[in-house]
Amino acid sequence: MSALRSFRTVAALVATTLVLTACGGGGGEQGERAEGKVAPAIADVTPAADPRSYSGVINAEIADSAVVPVVENPTPALPAKVTDAQGNKVVVTDVSRILALDLYGTLARTVFELGLGDNVVGRDRSTTFPEAKDLPLVTPSAHDLNAEAILALNPSVILSDTTLGPVDVLRQMEDSGIPVVWVESDRSLANVGDLTRTTATALGIPEAGEKLAARVDAEIAEVSAQIEAQAPADKNQRLRTIFLYARGNAGVYYMFGKGSAADDLIDSIGAYDVAEEIDWSGMKSVTSEGLVAAAPELIVMMTGGLESAGGVDGLLEKWPALANTAAGQNKRIVTVADSLVLGYGPATAEVLNALAVAVIAPEAFE
Repeated sequence: MSALRSFRTVAALVATTLVLTACGGGGGEQGERAEGKVAPAIADVTPAADPRSYSGVINAEIADSAVVPVVENPTPALPAKVTDAQGNKVVVTDVSRILALDLYGTLARTVFELGLGDNVVGRDRSTTFPEAKDLPLVTPSAHDLNAEAILALNPSVILSDTTLGPVDVLRQMEDSGIPVVWVESDRSLANVGDLTRTTATALGIPEAGEKLAARVDAEIAEVSAQIEAQAPADKNQRLRTIFLYARGNAGVYYMFGKGSAADDLIDSIGAYDVAEEIDWSGMKSVTSEGLVAAAPELIVMMTGGLESAGGVDGLLEKWPALANTAAGQNKRIVTVADSLVLGYGPATAEVLNALAVAVIAPEAFE
């Protein structure tokens, strides 16, 4: 499975969890995260003497940080000419009414951090940071784009990707004459900067894009270095970890492996990704055999996903084989908000920090 196809499959799976959240399976509008303690800085914690002995579920909470634009009220150089992720040559002549839409709210946050937040006229359901939460929704039904809601806002440009649908709605916007810039749906630690630059270039502010990309990359590099300093130097001493996707109400359970959007995440938080060891590639339906082979000491999940499974007790009831692993016996599960965990945007460093603290110094959440 190609990396792009892999991520799009991830996005489709994540969408079902987010829909479940919006419809009552996980509580409230997406972005209203389960109550938990905000993670301290990984550099300020003391690693647990024996992180394998810790028992319990941790919701790795992330603070709602304020938008800090890299440029105040930048002046776009228009027209902006770009070749988007679908190979379309798009000319953007007006950025006064922007819609930036994706499954995670990453694009909207990026536009705000670039300094054009005042030009954003609407939002998707995952865009809930304080500066944008009062904007009108264009995904009023779960995470489905609504053509009428979009047209009512008279956008001058739309930035989006294939993680929201129906795709035909965006095609309809193109046919109506609205410039639509398709950005890459594939997300990873390696291309956070590229996504930022693409967004900025499409809006005629490439210099702001370079500044924001440099800032985000520096934040990721800094927290990654701090994590490495706190994590066991011997990789074999790091907790055996799997990323488990769950949509319990529909009976859907996947374990993410090599080539998914989760593999470099696990490696980056001071844990040991067992996927390569057991030759688990892409996203596969969970099996008892796979869980036994993985022998996880820690499970990373989306907060809404665990809730949909009926919490840790429901998860263990569904998968008795998991109860025989160290992770199951200790109920050692770390969750993070569904819209953040694989979003790979301006909040990436904060996500890495929160997960790393939960892995390396779990007592910090008590």
